[in-house]
Amino acid sequence: MASTPPRRGTTGTSATDLIIVGGGPAGCAAARMAASVGLCSVLVESAAVCGTLHRVPVLDNVPGGHTSGPALADSLAAELYATASCRVELGRRVTHLRADDDQVIVVLDSGARLAAPHAVVATGVGPQQPRDVAWLTAPADLRLPPLWTADAADAQGRTLLVLGGDRPIGTFLRAHPRVGTHLLVAYPASDDYKVEEIGDDPRVTLLPVRHLTLPPAEGGAPVAQVVDRDGRHHTVPADATFLSIGSTPTAPLGDLVRDASGYCPPDAQHPRVSIAGDLRSARYQRVATAIGSGSEAALRAYYAARDLSA
Repeated sequence: MASTPPRRGTTGTSATDLIIVGGGPAGCAAARMAASVGLCSVLVESAAVCGTLHRVPVLDNVPGGHTSGPALADSLAAELYATASCRVELGRRVTHLRADDDQVIVVLDSGARLAAPHAVVATGVGPQQPRDVAWLTAPADLRLPPLWTADAADAQGRTLLVLGGDRPIGTFLRAHPRVGTHLLVAYPASDDYKVEEIGDDPRVTLLPVRHLTLPPAEGGAPVAQVVDRDGRHHTVPADATFLSIGSTPTAPLGDLVRDASGYCPPDAQHPRVSIAGDLRSARYQRVATAIGSGSEAALRAYYAARDLSA
């Protein structure tokens, strides 16, 4: 289903009950739920609505019949743009959020301000780079592509070194079941539970490591220097290197409570601010849970506006 063109709003033209920051699955669900209970909302999204879903070729854990990320993204975007009580501010980024006793105010990168009694923050996460994790050493200017950007041509007949054991590896393998590739998956102890779903795939070799170093590129195929869990040193050659080391939160500045990893625990926030989607925790990064949390966040605002317990 193709997306309908967005309605570009102008701030401050009508009363707003709810500000939604982020236009992924959680934000879209919040907008739809808000509309269903009579709340007027403004949704702010810096890029494309559900843009990250377009990078997910296979979905097998989301009810509703959509089996690919792009199909679900198009459906959610079309529903969002058809929601008359939600104004979409596309191409705008929230730079600051302030919550007080009476309202929530967000500042956009344009300098404009939006105010409402409640806000849902669902800005999600972005990919980490080797410099962001302690078990990897790499040149400071090195930027590697995430594995989900690789296609069949990148993988066919080649050995790919994958840094980290995050879930996109399984998604990649399911999306390319007939591609003859060899994935060398190097991962720290904290990722042991994550690699359980890929260990039986004959195209995967698991490399539990204590530390891995990527020397500066010298024009040839990458060769990683590995210290395994027993302290032994060896090298790992490959044709190309990709990342699967997880994500980092992308919350706006301001009155949001963050934990040590940068995530925003829902129970720690100001009463007028709800957190939805991947921003809640590294353990909640699933499309289905994002949709549910967005809907719940909008309902929380609805009940709070009526002094009812959610």
